[in-house]
Amino acid sequence: MSALSVPLRNELRDVIVSDPGTRRTPQSVADAGLRKSFLADLTLKTVYISAPHNLRELAALLHLPYRVADEVFRQLRSEQLLELTGMVDNTPCLGLTMRGRERALQLLELCQYTGPAPVSLEDYVEQVRRQSGRQADIHCADMQRAFAHLVLEEKMLDQLGTAVNSGAPIFLYGPPGSGKTVIATSLPRVLAGEQVWIPFAVQVENQVIALFDPHVHDAVSSMTVEDADPRWVLCRRPAVVVGGELTADMLELQLNPLSRFYHAPAQMKANNGVLIIDDFGRQRVRPEELLNRWIVPLDRGVDFLTLAGGKKVEVPFEMLVVFATNLEPSELADAAFLRRMQTKIYVGGVSHKQFQQIFSRVCRDCGLRFEPTMVDQLIDAIENEQHEPLRACHPRDLVNQIRSAARYRQREPKLDASSMLTAIETYFLPDRQ
Repeated sequence: MSALSVPLRNELRDVIVSDPGTRRTPQSVADAGLRKSFLADLTLKTVYISAPHNLRELAALLHLPYRVADEVFRQLRSEQLLELTGMVDNTPCLGLTMRGRERALQLLELCQYTGPAPVSLEDYVEQVRRQSGRQADIHCADMQRAFAHLVLEEKMLDQLGTAVNSGAPIFLYGPPGSGKTVIATSLPRVLAGEQVWIPFAVQVENQVIALFDPHVHDAVSSMTVEDADPRWVLCRRPAVVVGGELTADMLELQLNPLSRFYHAPAQMKANNGVLIIDDFGRQRVRPEELLNRWIVPLDRGVDFLTLAGGKKVEVPFEMLVVFATNLEPSELADAAFLRRMQTKIYVGGVSHKQFQQIFSRVCRDCGLRFEPTMVDQLIDAIENEQHEPLRACHPRDLVNQIRSAARYRQREPKLDASSMLTAIETYFLPDRQ
C-alpha cells in the first residue's frame, strides 16, 4: 500500500482548509470515553517502556490533558503501582513500584501497545460520519484547479466532478498508458481544501487498533486548534492507493502476533478520503472475491471487521472508492456490481492536439526545448509506422528515453530526429506483420 506522492502532498500544504468539527479536550477519564482500568493499564505499560520522569511527560506520551493523567496517576498511586519520587516545579515525579513493574510486565504479555491513548469506537464512528465527504459540493472551478496539471477534455472533468459530488464509486477503464492512474491519484486534489481529524488509535472490545499512519495521513502541522483533544490528529483528507500487492488479508484487521494489537486495514485508513484500487483485476485477490467483500460497504457505508475469536465489529466505510483497470469491465464483474459503479469512465487515447500539449508540458518540466515540428513527426511515426494509438504516457516515457541516452553519451539532451528515432526503436515493439 502506498500513500499520495510526497510532491503532491507538499504541493497542497498552502491550500486554505476548512474546520471539520473539533473533538474537545476531555476534562476527566469519563470524558475520554474509556474505562479507567484501561487507561491505568496503558499508563503502567507506557511508564515501563518510556520511563517518563514526571507527570507532564507522561501526559504528553499518552496524548492526554494533564488533569486526566493526574487522575489516573492518583488511582495507580493509591493501588501502590506508581509512587511519587519527588516534585519539580510543582510537577510530581513518578516511578514504578515493584508491584507496578510486575503488573506492567504481565500487561505487556497481553498487549504491547503503548503511547497515545486510543479513542472509543463510538467517538470514532461519530467523527467519521460528521466528516463524511459523500455530500461534497464540487463545482467546475474546483475540478479545473485540481486537474490543471493534466490535459483532459472538459467532458471527462464534468463526469469526474459529478461522481465526486455523488460520493458513489468511480470505475475508470481503458488501455494501458491512457492516464487512469494519474487521474485517480489526482482526485484527492479536489478535496484538498478540507481537513479531517484522525485518531492515533481506536479502542474496540478492550482491544487497540492503531489507525494513524504518517505514510497515509498528512498532518496539518502548521495549524493549532485551541482545546482540541490531543488524541486526534488534524490531517488533510487521506488518499490510499493499493495495487497488485493487495491481498484479502489486507482488507481485514491485522493482528501482530508479537505486539498483540491490531493495525487498521487499508479501507479504514482511507475513511473520509479516497481509496484507489489501481490495476484492478491484477491483485493477488480474485476480483469477484474483492467485489463480494465490498458489496455491502459500498451500498450501506458500513464495513464489518473481525477480531481474533470471530467477533464482528461495525466501522464506517466513508470514502470515495476509485477502481482503475485496463481489463474489460464485463470480464471483471457481474451486472449487479457494475450497477453499483454509477460512474464508468472510459479513458482512451489522446488527440493530436492533446498529445502536443502534454509533450510541451513534459519538455518544460524536463528543461528541454519543445519542437512542435518534431512532435508532429513523432505522431506520424507512432500512428503510421508503429500502428499504435497515441497514449498520454508516450510523451514522458519517450522524453525519459532521450534524457537517459544523453546522459549515457555525456551530452545535453535534445529533441531532434536522431534522438527521437532511437527512443522510438527502443520503446515500441517491432511490427512483425
